[in-house]
Amino acid sequence: MLKNSSLFSQLLQLFDRNEFARMVRDHQAEYKAKGFSCWQQFVSMLFCQIGRANSLSEITKGLATCAGKLVHLGNTAPKKSTLAYANEHRPWELYQSVFFSLLGKAQELTIGKKRKFRFKNKLYSIDATVIDLCLNMYEWAKFRARKGAIKLHLRLDHDGYLPDYAVITDGKRHEARAVRNFNFAPDSITVFDKAYIDYSLFGDLCRMGAFFVTRLKENAFYHVAEYLAVPNSSNVILDAIIELDGFYSAQKCPFHLRIVTYYDKENDRTFTFLTNNLNLAATTIAGIYKERWNIETFFKAIKQYLKIKTFVGTSPNAVKTQIWTALISILLLKYLQLKSKIAWALSILTTLLRMNLFTYKDLMSWIDDPYNTPPIQPPEAEQLSLNLG
Repeated sequence: MLKNSSLFSQLLQLFDRNEFARMVRDHQAEYKAKGFSCWQQFVSMLFCQIGRANSLSEITKGLATCAGKLVHLGNTAPKKSTLAYANEHRPWELYQSVFFSLLGKAQELTIGKKRKFRFKNKLYSIDATVIDLCLNMYEWAKFRARKGAIKLHLRLDHDGYLPDYAVITDGKRHEARAVRNFNFAPDSITVFDKAYIDYSLFGDLCRMGAFFVTRLKENAFYHVAEYLAVPNSSNVILDAIIELDGFYSAQKCPFHLRIVTYYDKENDRTFTFLTNNLNLAATTIAGIYKERWNIETFFKAIKQYLKIKTFVGTSPNAVKTQIWTALISILLLKYLQLKSKIAWALSILTTLLRMNLFTYKDLMSWIDDPYNTPPIQPPEAEQLSLNLG
């Protein structure tokens, strides 16, 4: 990293400029562009997210006041109209590629980290969140008669709790249809709620050798093929191998499944889980579903700390660009959490980083000790003396 640069500049240095330029070429994102580069657009939208700018004016004026601290990164403050045009016309797929590039770096930091469960299978959660939009301004995002919305379908990798993949659809798209865009690796375990119950999906997962854990619907038809032993000291009420009844459900998923009925003492509730994993302990199946709550926490965090509830553009491309830069930003914050020697709360890290975004401190030292990291002297222009003798 550069010896004298702000925290924001050091965050931007985590992105390989050569790789970024390659992705720009692959997506032809600067086709017929003049002056304003995709890198400048990316810096502007990243500032929108981390600096929590609420409008194009706040982005452009905020960068203008700090322009001198970004000159060494080849960035100048854009005009409002220039940034708005870029968000509307430059392909959002570029920032999807940037996201996956940064995801690889973050996943490397999770290797060797302590895991909650003993099994070696990869654990994922899948869920969707609705992002409300004003139908008068976003006419393309029709959801209901007088309401506009889009859906963010997301998969969370429980190794580091990193967003692993995302799909943005219209608000009407059902979760069980959108999940078909996700890849399921053999031996991986994916947990989701009852909105994703689709017996054809379950059949496909069984054929792939991938596992799932979900809730059982009350009106499901099945018969018990075998009762499994239940530990006396656990909260497991029932553990059984089942087969689906019904002509269509049996055709879609002609495999042995497993139900686990578990009593939750804390909430005084009984849950029945459905899975195709026949080997893990019943209490582990219940614990896996409880882990699904982390994706709900993730959605709450990204809506609370980043800018995906209000948008600085109204076109579909501008909205998707802002959402993908928000996912890049949350991935940056997760990267810093994994790098740090202290246990950062995401809320504290987001707030302190925003307050110190343009201070001159060493980023890696700052995330380890934010209160005692000495400032770095900003670069000063050297005044040369003239020899008039």
